[in-house]
Amino acid sequence: MALSDVKCRNARPTSKLMKLSDGGGLQLWVQPTGSRLWRLAYRFGGKQKLLALGSYPLISLAEAREARDTAKRLLLRGIDPAQERKLQKFHSAKDTFRSIAEEYVDKLKMEGRADRTITKVKWLLDFAYPSFGDKGVREIDSATILTALRSVEARGRYESARRLRSTVGSVLRYAIATARAEADPTIALRGALISPTVTSRAAITDPKALGGLLRAIDTFDGQATTRAALKLMALLFPRPGELRASGWDEFDFESSVWTIPEGRMKMRRPHRVSLSRQAVSVLTSLKEISGGGSLLFPSVRSVSRPISDNTLNAALRRMGIGKEEATAHGFRATASTLLNECGKWHPDAIERQLAHIENNDVRRAYARAEHWEERVKMMQWWADYLDELESKNARVISIGNRDIIN
Repeated sequence: MALSDVKCRNARPTSKLMKLSDGGGLQLWVQPTGSRLWRLAYRFGGKQKLLALGSYPLISLAEAREARDTAKRLLLRGIDPAQERKLQKFHSAKDTFRSIAEEYVDKLKMEGRADRTITKVKWLLDFAYPSFGDKGVREIDSATILTALRSVEARGRYESARRLRSTVGSVLRYAIATARAEADPTIALRGALISPTVTSRAAITDPKALGGLLRAIDTFDGQATTRAALKLMALLFPRPGELRASGWDEFDFESSVWTIPEGRMKMRRPHRVSLSRQAVSVLTSLKEISGGGSLLFPSVRSVSRPISDNTLNAALRRMGIGKEEATAHGFRATASTLLNECGKWHPDAIERQLAHIENNDVRRAYARAEHWEERVKMMQWWADYLDELESKNARVISIGNRDIIN
């Protein structure tokens, strides 16, 4: 006889285990202790087996019947319900946010993303792990993610919070693509975070002030390798990370070319830099003092690791140049501004030398010219120009509203 809610509710314990049957193998076991447990008796592979379905009333009669019917459907397909449950638990344990995030990071590595990018992603994910790293990816909702983001915002790190939301979203979309999640809760959080105030990296664009900076670099009393790095930043204006992690095998002194491999470029494309006579001179002197290893700028702690991100900016601060005046990255803005203002060079040649990629898809498809010959001339002109600025007798004239070397 089938069970009813009333019968389940009124079942009283006795001194022995009492089994109440609902049909189809579904039973309610009333223990002498008073607990009431759902069990499903079934046969698989010629053996009698038993599957626990939970306790009553936490699992209602209707839910127990639904679980029974699901198990019966598995049996019809030749699947043991008990083994299927173990398999689901195994996958559930693997499908935590942390485990999927680690898979996502491995995927980025296999795609050849730059080490710097991988490091940033891992650094951001470390903010998320304490809040929901060990939660199943399907259990994570918008409120859970927002709590983690707010904790980052509370430290005044608005940009980090914004990037964390984007990174968490990337992991969740990867989970969706691999059939382990159904939704990306970060979409609902658009507009929920404080927008960071965007500030450009400080850069000196006044020729007279740039001359003073160059003289300060030339007399810098810190590490000789750091002084050389600052000189090369001014002469070649790469991204700081591209220079500090550079290896001697990237430099062809016969052709006076530095080729930065795509793995260290922001835009994932190899980039060539023409070396002026001044740059070659700095590099030649640097090779004599850099320790004989593979890196141009090895760390004082290990020749196998480059100097840190902060080394160049710290050197500028030591020279008395505030962070609101100049940064290592600011040498790029310095070169871009003055090269464009002098009117001698095609803007596309300047952009190519800065390793910028055209934002417009159509224009990018056609603007593939390297402007190499012009860039070679431009880089030598720029080095000569810096020499003139560094000279205390540099002659400066006005062009429009600005001063520039004659």
